[in-house]
Amino acid sequence: MKYRTGTLALSIGLALGTIAPSYAAENNAVKKEKDVERIAVVGSRAAPRSVAESPVPIDIVGGDELGKNASSDMLDMLQGAIPSFNVRQQPISDAASFIRPVNLRGLSSDSTLILLNGKRRHRASVIAFQGGGVNDGAQGPDISVIPSVALKQVEVLRDGAAAQYGSDAIARVMNFVLKDDADGGSLSVRKGQYYEGDGDQTIVDGNIGLPFTKDGSVNLSFQLKEADATSRSVQRPDAQALIDAGNTSVASPAMTWGNPEIKDDVTLFGNVKLDLGNDKEFYMFGNYSDRTGIGGYYYRNPQDRGGVYTDPSNGELLVGALDGNAAACPNIPITSANVLTQADYIANVANNDNCFAFNEILPGGYTPEFTGVINDTSLVMGTKGEIKDGFLEGAFFDISGSVGRNKSTYNLVNTVNPSMGPNQPAGYEFEAGSYIQLEKAFNLDLTKSVEVGLDDPMNVAAGLEWRQESFEIISGEEVSWKTGPLRSQGFSAGSHGFAGFSPEAQGENKRQSVAAYVDVEAYLTEDLLLGAALRYEDFSSFGNTTNYKLTAQYSINDNLSLRGSHSTGFRAPTVGQANVVNTQTSLVSGELVQSATFPPTHPVSIQKGGSELNPEESESFAVGLVYQEGDFFMTVDAYTIEVTDRLAQTDKIDIIQADVDALQGKYPNPELLLGNKITFFANDFDTTTQGVDVVANYSMALFDGDTKFSLAYNYNSTEVDDPGSFTTGYKVRRLEEGIPEHRATFTMAQSWDSMSMFLRANYFGEWFATHADEPDEFSSYGWSETAGSSFTIDAEVSYFVNESLTLSVGANNIFDTEAQKLQGNGGAYGVVSGVYYESGPFDYNGGYYYVKATYNF
Repeated sequence: MKYRTGTLALSIGLALGTIAPSYAAENNAVKKEKDVERIAVVGSRAAPRSVAESPVPIDIVGGDELGKNASSDMLDMLQGAIPSFNVRQQPISDAASFIRPVNLRGLSSDSTLILLNGKRRHRASVIAFQGGGVNDGAQGPDISVIPSVALKQVEVLRDGAAAQYGSDAIARVMNFVLKDDADGGSLSVRKGQYYEGDGDQTIVDGNIGLPFTKDGSVNLSFQLKEADATSRSVQRPDAQALIDAGNTSVASPAMTWGNPEIKDDVTLFGNVKLDLGNDKEFYMFGNYSDRTGIGGYYYRNPQDRGGVYTDPSNGELLVGALDGNAAACPNIPITSANVLTQADYIANVANNDNCFAFNEILPGGYTPEFTGVINDTSLVMGTKGEIKDGFLEGAFFDISGSVGRNKSTYNLVNTVNPSMGPNQPAGYEFEAGSYIQLEKAFNLDLTKSVEVGLDDPMNVAAGLEWRQESFEIISGEEVSWKTGPLRSQGFSAGSHGFAGFSPEAQGENKRQSVAAYVDVEAYLTEDLLLGAALRYEDFSSFGNTTNYKLTAQYSINDNLSLRGSHSTGFRAPTVGQANVVNTQTSLVSGELVQSATFPPTHPVSIQKGGSELNPEESESFAVGLVYQEGDFFMTVDAYTIEVTDRLAQTDKIDIIQADVDALQGKYPNPELLLGNKITFFANDFDTTTQGVDVVANYSMALFDGDTKFSLAYNYNSTEVDDPGSFTTGYKVRRLEEGIPEHRATFTMAQSWDSMSMFLRANYFGEWFATHADEPDEFSSYGWSETAGSSFTIDAEVSYFVNESLTLSVGANNIFDTEAQKLQGNGGAYGVVSGVYYESGPFDYNGGYYYVKATYNF
């Protein structure tokens, strides 16, 4: 080949600002050289290739370099390294606050296939019901559980690859490669906080490589993490008005708007390899991860929260008769700024044991606290090697089985089941239930070089795959879903903020699929590489699909090559999206409303237009060039991704009397839905995404050391081509403009014998700023705007005390660039209680600094 693998892999690392510093110690030279000689296994079934020899664009980011970030979350690390990777904080988004959805190339998080050591990674059990437009209803894997200390490198295939890897590989494929060293290791401690003085994080992580018999290895990694909550809150005007009126039970601020608290975050990863002899190998890898996240909800005002404090139909104080005689306890008109001082309240409620209002037990209102316990486990076992005889002599095989499980358990504190009246559980605490995502797979892959009369043998690969995916709902404790005695008097049922899963919702749904693929790749001439892949997959739920991919690369000369690809793809609706049941509180037109999510085939959904889900289908085109001369390296790749029947959660839909009448006999007590809102999943729109990736770098000697300049730029534009009946114009704008079209990073990395440093500038173009729950109606409040472009600067300096100990200090957003502030002053703005739009492309919490000590052995 005309390109040097190590040099070109090094070049792509430089372009992402990820190359490790040069250590003074001689015994680190071998390790450093091994880090540089990176090749990718994704994108081709042939022998692993360097990034320049690949007919499709691939980024390679070293695991050690990912750690050069203030955040310990893998999502934030990848966003700092890959311009088309977007992730945002989600302060009040139910479980999505703890497992944040991501975007690649403007598509939802479940449009990117995640691999671990080349094997499909299981999904999270969390569905992003408040996904910020692009990710509404997305259910992707939980990348955040993977610690950088466990990784050798991350390979990012910037091309559709469903014909090679199956469902979800519409936007990209990301392969997380675990370390497999049989010796050495590291231990590090990092401490940091935001400039505001909150969000303290403590992270301890480590890695060790051990021999496993004479010809094997066991590589183990761990991470322990604690992160305090942040607050970028202002006091709500309505809460302040209550305080001013003499209500002494209102907190200040009444609710917190910021990052959730993360505690007891424990992650363990293991990677085992054993040489079986005769060119065969056994392998096993997996993880155990567990963490608890604690976040807040919206404040419940004691004078206007419908279904708890007031009658939604007329705004009067809701009064319930504990003996069931509603006529004896009429509702009370609210005529003052503090209903607690009204004479009719004092006489008819405060001094009447039979008449009850929640102002008696929670006079200042309340803000529910939401806790999610996330448990993630996986195990992959297999064997691979060379077949020594028979028809397949000389072929390489890989046989594996895998299982992955993600469980999310939800609890609420400081909330009520309004229909239960004063009979609330101790501590106002509710266990709402759990979601469990379980996936199993078996794979057989064969690869063989076949002589067909060309200069080089043609590589032929084929394989079979069986997968089973299940989504289970476990009901919560009875009080979290029970319809209590006051429901008939206007009080809502279920734990407020997040109603518990009832026995009717409980159950497990499964789906199986079988797939077969064939993949060929050959050099027709010394300079022309062609490839083709074909995959057939059959699902037990919606039927079968066939997809293909064509690739080509042509070397014009020793410095310049052209490449291109064309493929079709698909994304199967997840079992969770097809069967999930959920009840939550959402902000609509400045008011908190209960909204329920039903399966699309549920009678309530069908009444509003729901139907069986179908897979999304895609067609992709890409062309690019690779140029290298001396110490300069550059790639430019343009792409188009057309996706039809995109699947997402619908907007909130009102249930009216005609729906109630039509549901009689099809759904129990449909009258309880009247006045509420529902959502479900639907295939409802098409999109076309176009973009360009540019990666360039240059190395030179400067300041008596080694200097590397790197640039990575992404332009990405999405248009909604055919919005359906559930896709409003506002949602279209969020899909098209909610993520910046222009994103770039420029990095200068400098290394000397005893020190290293890097400086990274991040550019974010214009974007459509919104609040997470904001529907069409909110435009009248002035909550939406086009936010301007922004720059942030990250930096880190490391000092090598000796060949083992390294001390580092760094910061993200070192100049504390302020995020876009919410418009308005009071009014609807105050309902959020936040200062900034949460939909921004960078952390609204501001600058963050950290110190770190690493011991290598």
